[in-house]
Amino acid sequence: MQKTLFDLDARPRESFYFDRGLFLLPGHLGVDVRRRQQFGFISHAHMDHAARHETILCTPETAALVRHRIGETQYREMPLGEPIEFRQSRLTTVSAGHVLGSAMLLAEQDEGSMLYTGDYRLGESYTAGQAELPHADVLVMECTFGDPFYRLPPRAETIAKFLDQVDQAFRIGATPIVHAYVLGKAQEVTKILTHHGIRVQQQQDVFAISQIYEACGCDLGAYELYDGRPKQRHVVVSPPRSQRGSDVHGVVLAQHFAMTGWGWNPQLAARYRCDHVVPLSDHADYGELLETIEQVAPQRIYCTHGPKRFVDDLRGRGHQAYWLG
Repeated sequence: MQKTLFDLDARPRESFYFDRGLFLLPGHLGVDVRRRQQFGFISHAHMDHAARHETILCTPETAALVRHRIGETQYREMPLGEPIEFRQSRLTTVSAGHVLGSAMLLAEQDEGSMLYTGDYRLGESYTAGQAELPHADVLVMECTFGDPFYRLPPRAETIAKFLDQVDQAFRIGATPIVHAYVLGKAQEVTKILTHHGIRVQQQQDVFAISQIYEACGCDLGAYELYDGRPKQRHVVVSPPRSQRGSDVHGVVLAQHFAMTGWGWNPQLAARYRCDHVVPLSDHADYGELLETIEQVAPQRIYCTHGPKRFVDDLRGRGHQAYWLG
Protein backbone atom coordinates (compact mmCIF):
# COMPACT_ATOMS: atom_id res chain seq x y z
CA MET A 1 0.00 0.00 0.00
CA GLN A 2 1.37 3.40 -0.96
CA LYS A 3 2.34 5.63 1.94
CA THR A 4 1.05 9.10 1.13
CA LEU A 5 2.31 12.17 2.91
CA PHE A 6 -1.10 13.32 4.11
CA ASP A 7 -1.58 10.04 6.02
CA LEU A 8 1.31 10.91 8.32
CA ASP A 9 1.51 13.31 11.27
CA ALA A 10 -1.27 15.56 9.94
CA ARG A 11 0.98 16.68 7.11
CA PRO A 12 -0.65 18.80 4.41
CA ARG A 13 -1.67 17.15 1.18
CA GLU A 14 1.01 17.69 -1.46
CA SER A 15 1.46 17.05 -5.18
CA PHE A 16 3.80 14.15 -4.40
CA TYR A 17 3.97 11.05 -2.25
CA PHE A 18 6.69 8.82 -0.86
CA ASP A 19 6.86 5.07 -1.41
CA ARG A 20 10.48 3.95 -1.06
CA GLY A 21 11.21 7.03 -3.14
CA LEU A 22 9.62 10.30 -4.20
CA PHE A 23 6.87 10.40 -6.84
CA LEU A 24 5.27 13.46 -8.40
CA LEU A 25 1.51 13.69 -8.93
CA PRO A 26 -0.18 13.57 -11.29
CA GLY A 27 1.82 11.39 -13.64
CA HIS A 28 3.69 9.11 -11.22
CA LEU A 29 7.12 10.49 -12.12
CA GLY A 30 9.74 8.78 -9.98
CA VAL A 31 12.35 11.22 -8.67
CA ASP A 32 15.72 9.60 -7.92
CA VAL A 33 13.89 6.31 -7.36
CA ARG A 34 16.25 3.34 -7.36
CA ARG A 35 13.88 0.77 -8.91
CA ARG A 36 12.72 0.74 -12.52
CA GLN A 37 9.79 3.03 -13.40
CA GLN A 38 7.99 3.98 -16.60
CA PHE A 39 9.25 7.53 -16.15
CA GLY A 40 12.08 8.51 -13.81
CA PHE A 41 13.91 11.77 -13.20
CA ILE A 42 17.58 11.30 -12.29
CA SER A 43 19.15 14.30 -10.59
CA HIS A 44 22.74 13.15 -11.17
CA ALA A 45 24.71 10.10 -12.21
CA HIS A 46 25.61 8.57 -8.83
CA MET A 47 24.01 5.15 -8.86
CA ASP A 48 22.38 5.52 -5.43
CA HIS A 49 20.01 7.96 -7.17
CA ALA A 50 19.42 6.08 -10.43
CA ALA A 51 17.78 3.11 -12.09
CA ARG A 52 17.28 1.95 -15.66
CA HIS A 53 13.83 3.46 -16.13
CA GLU A 54 11.89 2.98 -19.36
CA THR A 55 12.28 6.72 -19.92
CA ILE A 56 14.88 8.74 -18.02
CA LEU A 57 14.48 12.50 -17.64
CA CYS A 58 17.75 14.27 -16.84
CA THR A 59 20.23 16.85 -18.08
CA PRO A 60 22.31 16.03 -21.20
CA GLU A 61 25.46 15.64 -19.11
CA THR A 62 23.77 13.26 -16.70
CA ALA A 63 22.44 11.31 -19.68
CA ALA A 64 25.99 10.85 -21.00
CA LEU A 65 27.24 9.66 -17.62
CA VAL A 66 24.26 7.41 -16.86
CA ARG A 67 24.45 5.89 -20.34
CA HIS A 68 28.07 4.94 -19.58
CA ARG A 69 27.00 3.28 -16.34
CA ILE A 70 23.73 1.50 -17.17
CA GLY A 71 23.56 1.49 -20.97
CA GLU A 72 20.91 2.51 -23.45
CA THR A 73 17.29 3.22 -22.67
CA GLN A 74 15.00 6.10 -23.62
CA TYR A 75 16.42 9.46 -22.51
CA ARG A 76 14.52 12.74 -22.47
CA GLU A 77 17.16 15.37 -22.00
CA MET A 78 16.36 18.49 -20.00
CA PRO A 79 19.00 21.21 -20.42
CA LEU A 80 19.30 23.49 -17.40
CA GLY A 81 16.71 26.25 -17.30
CA GLU A 82 14.59 24.96 -20.20
CA PRO A 83 11.13 23.94 -18.91
CA ILE A 84 9.14 21.04 -20.29
CA GLU A 85 5.50 20.04 -19.86
CA PHE A 86 4.95 16.68 -18.20
CA ARG A 87 1.44 15.51 -17.32
CA GLN A 88 0.01 18.75 -15.91
CA SER A 89 3.35 19.84 -14.44
CA ARG A 90 5.91 22.30 -15.71
CA LEU A 91 9.34 20.84 -14.97
CA THR A 92 12.59 22.79 -15.00
CA THR A 93 16.10 21.66 -14.13
CA VAL A 94 18.35 24.09 -12.25
CA SER A 95 22.02 23.61 -11.40
CA ALA A 96 22.77 21.70 -8.19
CA GLY A 97 26.56 22.24 -8.03
CA HIS A 98 27.13 18.62 -6.95
CA VAL A 99 28.75 16.87 -9.94
CA LEU A 100 28.74 17.49 -13.68
CA GLY A 101 25.15 17.57 -14.91
CA SER A 102 23.61 17.51 -11.44
CA ALA A 103 20.27 19.28 -11.28
CA MET A 104 17.55 20.24 -8.90
CA LEU A 105 14.01 19.80 -10.17
CA LEU A 106 11.48 22.63 -10.02
CA ALA A 107 7.93 21.32 -10.50
CA GLU A 108 5.20 23.93 -11.03
CA GLN A 109 1.47 23.30 -11.09
CA ASP A 110 -1.62 25.46 -10.74
CA GLU A 111 -1.66 24.70 -7.01
CA GLY A 112 1.91 25.84 -6.42
CA SER A 113 5.57 24.89 -6.84
CA MET A 114 7.97 22.34 -5.40
CA LEU A 115 11.79 22.35 -5.51
CA TYR A 116 13.56 19.01 -5.13
CA THR A 117 17.26 19.58 -4.47
CA GLY A 118 18.73 16.10 -4.82
CA ASP A 119 22.37 16.13 -3.72
CA TYR A 120 23.68 19.67 -3.99
CA ARG A 121 26.23 22.16 -2.79
CA LEU A 122 26.28 25.95 -2.80
CA GLY A 123 29.36 27.95 -3.74
CA GLU A 124 31.70 27.71 -6.70
CA SER A 125 32.84 24.42 -8.20
CA TYR A 126 35.66 23.74 -10.64
CA THR A 127 33.59 21.15 -12.53
CA ALA A 128 29.93 21.21 -11.46
CA GLY A 129 28.82 24.81 -11.96
CA GLN A 130 27.10 27.09 -9.49
CA ALA A 131 23.94 25.93 -7.72
CA GLU A 132 20.78 27.97 -8.30
CA LEU A 133 17.99 28.38 -5.77
CA PRO A 134 14.64 29.54 -7.17
CA HIS A 135 11.70 30.32 -4.91
CA ALA A 136 9.27 27.46 -4.30
CA ASP A 137 6.27 26.90 -2.08
CA VAL A 138 7.54 23.48 -0.99
CA LEU A 139 11.18 22.46 -0.56
CA VAL A 140 12.25 18.80 -0.59
CA MET A 141 15.88 18.94 0.46
CA GLU A 142 18.80 16.60 0.91
CA CYS A 143 20.33 17.26 4.34
CA THR A 144 23.37 14.98 4.60
CA PHE A 145 25.21 17.42 6.88
CA GLY A 146 22.17 18.52 8.90
CA ASP A 147 24.17 18.76 12.11
CA PRO A 148 25.67 22.03 13.43
CA PHE A 149 29.02 20.25 13.80
CA TYR A 150 29.35 20.14 10.03
CA ARG A 151 30.07 23.78 9.35
CA LEU A 152 32.97 23.04 7.05
CA PRO A 153 35.89 25.47 6.67
CA PRO A 154 35.90 27.83 3.68
CA ARG A 155 36.57 25.86 0.50
CA ALA A 156 39.50 28.08 -0.50
CA GLU A 157 41.13 27.39 2.86
CA THR A 158 40.65 23.63 2.47
CA ILE A 159 42.10 23.67 -1.05
CA ALA A 160 45.12 25.76 0.02
CA LYS A 161 45.91 23.33 2.83
CA PHE A 162 45.51 20.36 0.49
CA LEU A 163 47.89 21.86 -2.08
CA ASP A 164 50.44 22.52 0.65
CA GLN A 165 50.22 18.89 1.79
CA VAL A 166 50.75 17.71 -1.79
CA ASP A 167 53.80 19.95 -2.10
CA GLN A 168 55.22 18.57 1.15
CA ALA A 169 54.80 15.04 -0.22
CA PHE A 170 56.70 16.03 -3.36
CA ARG A 171 59.51 17.48 -1.24
CA ILE A 172 60.22 14.13 0.43
CA GLY A 173 60.00 12.25 -2.86
CA ALA A 174 56.58 10.71 -2.18
CA THR A 175 53.78 10.20 -4.70
CA PRO A 176 50.49 11.69 -3.45
CA ILE A 177 47.66 9.22 -4.06
CA VAL A 178 44.29 10.95 -3.80
CA HIS A 179 41.33 8.67 -3.12
CA ALA A 180 38.05 10.17 -4.33
CA TYR A 181 34.72 9.02 -5.72
CA VAL A 182 35.18 7.89 -9.31
CA LEU A 183 32.46 10.21 -10.60
CA GLY A 184 32.48 13.79 -9.40
CA LYS A 185 35.00 14.18 -6.62
CA ALA A 186 37.85 12.65 -8.65
CA GLN A 187 37.26 15.10 -11.49
CA GLU A 188 36.91 18.05 -9.12
CA VAL A 189 40.20 17.16 -7.43
CA THR A 190 41.88 16.67 -10.81
CA LYS A 191 40.79 20.12 -11.96
CA ILE A 192 41.90 21.71 -8.68
CA LEU A 193 45.34 20.20 -9.08
CA THR A 194 45.83 20.96 -12.78
CA HIS A 195 44.48 24.49 -12.29
CA HIS A 196 47.37 25.00 -9.86
CA GLY A 197 49.97 23.57 -12.21
CA ILE A 198 50.11 20.02 -10.83
CA ARG A 199 49.90 17.16 -13.32
CA VAL A 200 47.66 14.18 -12.65
CA GLN A 201 47.60 10.47 -13.45
CA GLN A 202 44.26 8.71 -13.09
CA GLN A 203 43.26 5.11 -12.36
CA GLN A 204 41.39 3.60 -15.32
CA ASP A 205 37.82 3.89 -13.90
CA VAL A 206 38.42 7.53 -13.00
CA PHE A 207 39.96 8.16 -16.41
CA ALA A 208 36.92 6.72 -18.23
CA ILE A 209 34.58 9.12 -16.43
CA SER A 210 36.96 12.02 -17.02
CA GLN A 211 36.82 11.35 -20.74
CA ILE A 212 33.05 11.83 -20.60
CA TYR A 213 33.52 15.08 -18.68
CA GLU A 214 35.82 16.26 -21.46
CA ALA A 215 33.34 15.20 -24.17
CA CYS A 216 30.69 17.28 -22.38
CA GLY A 217 32.95 20.34 -22.52
CA CYS A 218 34.43 20.21 -19.01
CA ASP A 219 38.19 20.72 -19.42
CA LEU A 220 40.12 18.98 -16.64
CA GLY A 221 43.59 20.17 -17.62
CA ALA A 222 46.79 18.09 -17.80
CA TYR A 223 45.85 14.54 -16.80
CA GLU A 224 46.56 11.10 -18.23
CA LEU A 225 45.87 7.43 -17.62
CA TYR A 226 48.03 5.82 -14.92
CA ASP A 227 49.96 2.97 -16.55
CA GLY A 228 51.61 1.52 -13.45
CA ARG A 229 54.58 3.89 -13.57
CA PRO A 230 54.33 6.96 -11.33
CA LYS A 231 55.85 10.11 -12.76
CA GLN A 232 57.84 12.64 -10.78
CA ARG A 233 55.74 15.45 -9.29
CA HIS A 234 52.50 13.86 -10.49
CA VAL A 235 49.49 13.10 -8.30
CA VAL A 236 47.68 9.80 -8.80
CA VAL A 237 43.87 9.98 -8.46
CA SER A 238 42.24 6.68 -7.50
CA PRO A 239 38.92 5.42 -6.06
CA PRO A 240 38.35 5.43 -2.27
CA ARG A 241 40.32 2.77 -0.44
CA SER A 242 37.11 0.87 0.35
CA GLN A 243 36.29 0.41 -3.34
CA ARG A 244 37.50 -1.83 -6.12
CA GLY A 245 40.49 -0.53 -8.05
CA SER A 246 41.81 1.69 -5.27
CA ASP A 247 45.20 -0.05 -5.06
CA VAL A 248 47.92 1.78 -6.98
CA HIS A 249 50.74 -0.54 -7.94
CA GLY A 250 54.23 0.65 -8.79
CA VAL A 251 54.55 3.38 -6.16
CA VAL A 252 57.52 2.95 -3.81
CA LEU A 253 56.79 5.81 -1.40
CA ALA A 254 53.21 7.06 -1.18
CA GLN A 255 51.15 9.48 0.85
CA HIS A 256 47.44 8.74 0.75
CA PHE A 257 44.72 11.41 0.79
CA ALA A 258 40.98 10.92 1.37
CA MET A 259 38.67 13.65 0.10
CA THR A 260 35.42 13.76 2.08
CA GLY A 261 33.40 16.16 4.16
CA TRP A 262 33.03 13.44 6.79
CA GLY A 263 36.74 13.89 7.43
CA TRP A 264 35.90 17.08 9.32
CA ASN A 265 35.03 14.77 12.21
CA PRO A 266 38.34 13.48 13.65
CA GLN A 267 36.52 10.47 15.12
CA LEU A 268 35.71 9.31 11.59
CA ALA A 269 39.04 10.13 9.96
CA ALA A 270 40.75 6.87 10.93
CA ARG A 271 38.32 4.75 8.91
CA TYR A 272 39.74 6.10 5.65
CA ARG A 273 43.23 4.63 6.26
CA CYS A 274 44.98 7.64 4.78
CA ASP A 275 47.77 9.95 5.82
CA HIS A 276 45.59 13.01 5.21
CA VAL A 277 41.79 13.41 5.30
CA VAL A 278 40.71 16.55 3.47
CA PRO A 279 37.21 17.89 4.27
CA LEU A 280 36.38 18.71 0.64
CA SER A 281 32.68 18.03 0.16
CA ASP A 282 30.26 18.14 -2.75
CA HIS A 283 27.29 18.30 -0.35
CA ALA A 284 25.87 21.39 1.33
CA ASP A 285 27.17 21.79 4.87
CA TYR A 286 24.98 22.86 7.79
CA GLY A 287 25.32 26.56 7.07
CA GLU A 288 24.48 26.07 3.40
CA LEU A 289 21.37 24.07 4.32
CA LEU A 290 20.08 27.00 6.35
CA GLU A 291 21.06 29.41 3.56
CA THR A 292 19.08 27.28 1.12
CA ILE A 293 15.92 27.62 3.17
CA GLU A 294 16.41 31.36 3.46
CA GLN A 295 16.80 31.77 -0.30
CA VAL A 296 14.04 29.40 -1.41
CA ALA A 297 11.67 30.79 1.27
CA PRO A 298 9.31 27.79 1.22
CA GLN A 299 6.09 27.46 3.16
CA ARG A 300 6.87 23.81 3.97
CA ILE A 301 10.07 21.76 4.07
CA TYR A 302 10.60 18.01 3.69
CA CYS A 303 14.01 16.59 4.61
CA THR A 304 15.70 13.43 3.42
CA HIS A 305 19.10 11.69 3.31
CA GLY A 306 20.35 13.11 6.58
CA PRO A 307 19.81 13.14 10.35
CA LYS A 308 16.15 13.25 11.39
CA ARG A 309 17.02 15.66 14.19
CA PHE A 310 17.50 18.33 11.51
CA VAL A 311 13.71 18.45 11.25
CA ASP A 312 13.46 19.27 14.97
CA ASP A 313 16.15 21.90 14.46
CA LEU A 314 14.11 23.55 11.71
CA ARG A 315 10.89 23.39 13.72
CA GLY A 316 12.72 25.10 16.56
CA ARG A 317 13.57 27.86 14.10
CA GLY A 318 9.90 28.29 13.25
CA HIS A 319 9.73 26.29 10.03
CA GLN A 320 6.97 23.87 9.07
CA ALA A 321 9.30 20.91 8.54
CA TYR A 322 8.80 17.16 8.13
CA TRP A 323 10.92 14.07 7.69
CA LEU A 324 10.40 12.34 4.34
CA GLY A 325 10.97 8.62 4.31
